[in-house]
Amino acid sequence: MRIGIDATCWGNRRGYGRFTRELLDALVRLDQTNKYIFFADSETVAGNDLPESVDTVVVQTRVSPAKAAAAAGNRSLGDIWSMTRSVLRHKVDVFFFPTMYSYFPVLNRVKVVVTLHDMIADNYPELTFSNSRSRYFWGLKQRLAISQASLIATVSEYSKSQIVEQFNLPTSRLRVISEAAQPIFRVTEPGRKRTEVLERYGLGSEGKFLLYVGGISPHKNLSILIDAFHKIRSTSPDVKLVLVGDYKDDPFLSAYPALRSQVNDLDLAGSVIFTGFVPDVDLVEMYNAATLLVLPSLDEGFGLPAVEGMACGTPVASSDRGSLPEVLGDAGEFFDPLNVSEISSVVGSLLADREKRGRLSERGLERSQLFRWERSATETLSIFNELGGNGVNHG
Repeated sequence: MRIGIDATCWGNRRGYGRFTRELLDALVRLDQTNKYIFFADSETVAGNDLPESVDTVVVQTRVSPAKAAAAAGNRSLGDIWSMTRSVLRHKVDVFFFPTMYSYFPVLNRVKVVVTLHDMIADNYPELTFSNSRSRYFWGLKQRLAISQASLIATVSEYSKSQIVEQFNLPTSRLRVISEAAQPIFRVTEPGRKRTEVLERYGLGSEGKFLLYVGGISPHKNLSILIDAFHKIRSTSPDVKLVLVGDYKDDPFLSAYPALRSQVNDLDLAGSVIFTGFVPDVDLVEMYNAATLLVLPSLDEGFGLPAVEGMACGTPVASSDRGSLPEVLGDAGEFFDPLNVSEISSVVGSLLADREKRGRLSERGLERSQLFRWERSATETLSIFNELGGNGVNHG
């Protein structure tokens, strides 16, 4: 088969960018039979190392699709047509979108697979879009993509059930492609490297800290976490809260200004640290040094930091919403993300109980082995083979 891939989100720093990179890297290593053709805008090609083993078609666009998919982005019809026209000029049997964010119509007579990671924008539109216009065009793109897709991929059974319910689709039109942590996320030994990383981000090498990793978006519910942390400080005055996430260049709606004001109002400026974007080589040391990983999100399609934390042996306290219970299983301690008292109680209890944290760490290390990008690539290849073999109708 000749398999076309939308690679325009390769350089994105959020979860769907990592999903694109790790899945496609694993896929082209695994599959030595089919031919892959990546379609990417010139900015993505210039700024990233795409696999040399695939053919890459460079498409000229006015704005990179990854940037134009921002909360307040404005993706022009001309740029969309440039992507459509470029694919139209090539013969492909299957076309794969690793994310719906950068979807464009494919006019070839070809089987299309579109990945819809979650239903967060539909469940919490007021926390996702900066205006009604953006919300309208997202809905339009969703409906067009779903109508064209031969199969819809998503990243968890939770997201699958959400999509089926939202769009009244038969389950036969959906497939799940799981996510995984990179091999760099593992247990490391304390040493000079870890000390240097902690000092670089304003953390001492001995003190306890709670770690959050992810976007600084409203639906991540960090405001409630900060309120809970304020309560926790009454019994654990030396603990810090470290919020890892890009608040400068993230294309999505940001809660950073309000969170910064909240921290100042609660007199927590010296105890809550916003790191900004952290590269993986530093992040692995943060996971290993953290007393606890706390994930308070209102909704998640998968929740990759949960797997990264488990792979590093970091005990995890998590929201009981979205896909997080599915991903963590018995390796997480859960709380209602809207209940400040419950969050502070669960997290405070774990801070005081080293043995319980140790049990969660052991379970997490074991559970993290279930998630491998090689498995994800195999799941994806089976979708392509299914479509290339006998096809799937829209049922």
